[in-house]
Amino acid sequence: MLAALAALYVVGPVLRAAAGPELTRDLGVSRDAMAVGEVLGAVAGVVALFVTGRAGDRFGRRRVLVWSLIAFGTGCLFVAFVAQPSAYVAGRVLVTMAASAIFVTCLAFVPSLSLPGRLRRIMGTWLAIMSLVFLGISNVASAIVSTLGWRTVSLAFAVLAVAATFAVLRIVPETAVAGTSTRLDVLFSGCLGAAVLLITGLYLAPVRGWSDPWVLALLAASPGAVAAGLLCSRSRRRLTGAPLRQPGTALVAGVVVGFTQIVIALALPALVIAGGGTATQSVLAVSAFGLGGAAACLLARHTAFTPLTGCSLGLPLAAVGLALLHTVPMGAGPATAMCCAMSALVGFGIMTAQTPQMAGFLAALPHSRLGAFSALHPTAIVLGTAAAQAMPATSVLRTGPTSAETGELLWVAVAVVAAAALVVGRPAVALAVAATAGLEYLLIRGFAGDQVAQRPGTVITVLAIGVLAGALTFLRRQQTERHVRTEQAAGALQHAVLHPIPSRLGGLRLAGLYRPATVGTGIGGDFLEAVDTPFGTRILVGDVRGKGMPAVQTVTDVLGAFRCQAHEVADLGELAARLDRQLVRAAGARGDEELFATAVLLQHGAAGDTVEVVNCGHLAPLAVSGRSVREIDVPALLPLGFGALGDDRPRPATVALAPDETLLLHTDGLSEARNSSGEFYPLAERLEEAGGTDPGALVTHLNQDVHDWTHHLTDDIAVVALTRETARAPRSRQADLSLA
Repeated sequence: MLAALAALYVVGPVLRAAAGPELTRDLGVSRDAMAVGEVLGAVAGVVALFVTGRAGDRFGRRRVLVWSLIAFGTGCLFVAFVAQPSAYVAGRVLVTMAASAIFVTCLAFVPSLSLPGRLRRIMGTWLAIMSLVFLGISNVASAIVSTLGWRTVSLAFAVLAVAATFAVLRIVPETAVAGTSTRLDVLFSGCLGAAVLLITGLYLAPVRGWSDPWVLALLAASPGAVAAGLLCSRSRRRLTGAPLRQPGTALVAGVVVGFTQIVIALALPALVIAGGGTATQSVLAVSAFGLGGAAACLLARHTAFTPLTGCSLGLPLAAVGLALLHTVPMGAGPATAMCCAMSALVGFGIMTAQTPQMAGFLAALPHSRLGAFSALHPTAIVLGTAAAQAMPATSVLRTGPTSAETGELLWVAVAVVAAAALVVGRPAVALAVAATAGLEYLLIRGFAGDQVAQRPGTVITVLAIGVLAGALTFLRRQQTERHVRTEQAAGALQHAVLHPIPSRLGGLRLAGLYRPATVGTGIGGDFLEAVDTPFGTRILVGDVRGKGMPAVQTVTDVLGAFRCQAHEVADLGELAARLDRQLVRAAGARGDEELFATAVLLQHGAAGDTVEVVNCGHLAPLAVSGRSVREIDVPALLPLGFGALGDDRPRPATVALAPDETLLLHTDGLSEARNSSGEFYPLAERLEEAGGTDPGALVTHLNQDVHDWTHHLTDDIAVVALTRETARAPRSRQADLSLA
């Protein structure tokens, strides 16, 4: 029902255009008076959009919708009985304002009555209904007006408004009332002022000229009004509940919709009639825009593609359709068929880009501000309409462009679509649109010449180029989104399993490095951890057998057991024995008799100058001091998982840690990294060349140096560097884990 009520916003202009000849005959409404009504209606409609949208937030949307329906019915009743042209223009402005109010209130109702996750499907259906209404009313408007008369049609709409009022009161629930917001009201006052100034200037420009002082003043004042509104709100980026880019791209998409609709409505009749068609056939061609739009909305309803993906597919297709309108053949049938097909293609492309943008924008808005921000989208469409009619060939005072002006108008529309692709989508999308339009121009003008419309091969080639460009950009966008989701999942997995190494912990300064061998996986079979316990700072570095997800599962088991038991067990040897028993249990549960992990455990007291070390089959730690590097002699036990530590608890080895000395714990992925000649990474030599003992500097040096040494990592790398804190600083929660 809300979609049907909102369709009044689309039905009204079509019926007014169909009633134009009768109005001139019955009331003497001139072309100039109709143009004045068009401009005043656009400006008043924008005012109604903002005021009504905000009123819906403040007083409840059902109440405002009822008021709007009463105003609409009153306006239609007034129009039905007017006898003067000026009275008709006033009544028309009132009806336009009421229709705008109904539209924005219904639009705000949709997300307030729906869950955000379902809004894509609901908005797809909502916009599809409106597109189909446009398709139907465009083809029957002239018959309705000629059969019933424009006064009877106005009375019928007044009766419809009364019936809709009772239906709303019975069916539509009231929404919660939001509190006042001075900052929001000031911001929207600035946006409203800017929209009114800009629309008025664009409509007056073709009449008074672009150099007219009044036109220049209106256009120059509009950015100032927006800036004033923004400056009055310090938290302007949080007003929508979403970043400014999201509403900005939705508004740009709305401008493209309004601009393209005017171009199609003015250019297609000229093309059809030039090809030998009739006025009825030209109306059919224009209405095909709604058919393509409905198909795109239903596609968006059933396919979960993002706004950027929709732009990547839709905008190149819209550019193709606009460019191919230069190839309309002669003959009523072929000309009408070609114009219908291209109109549907343009509608499909524009609404494919528009529908996900609009749904995503509305879904991100808090319910307390839905009405206020919902006004931005229809305002953007009105701005696009005014921008299209700012050209002399499409001014409201003109009946339509000539044959020569139609070609220029279509290329301007292609340029607008390409510019929107740059703003709404990505540079790759804009490049695809621009390249498609450029190739089409070369084929149409450079190769085919004036007889392009009579060369089917050229038309098919141009269409194939456009479809290929749209498909390629669409596939590229999908691939990019999959890659981003994969990276996000890998990052989330890494941070869930591998906690960052703190830069200071207990009496130590530390730095960590983790580089998985497989790019994009986020985590492999190596592990590292540092925790502050009642028994001192405890550090674990190790490597599990195997690769892939089984190795990640083993890493999760080991780290989970270490984080739990490190706070419960006082003896470091007993902690190693418990980790050993945990891996034995894990191996039995998985049926993997070869499951094991090498590891080195280290413990440092709060104020001690020694560390305790238990080495379970792992590489010995390295001590870096000045330009010397030595290997710490620590007895190597069997790896974890062999069950060798269950009965005989190992005794930790005590290692002195000088103030100017840094211990380096690492996995074999670092020392066994190979260069193109198959030589292993000379870890000790490269550490000597580092020329320092700061843990952070050492880890940074190793990360870059091993990257330069090898062209391809074959194993994961985990490194922890630690040294004593010479001057005790306050404990910091800052963490450092270098990730490649």
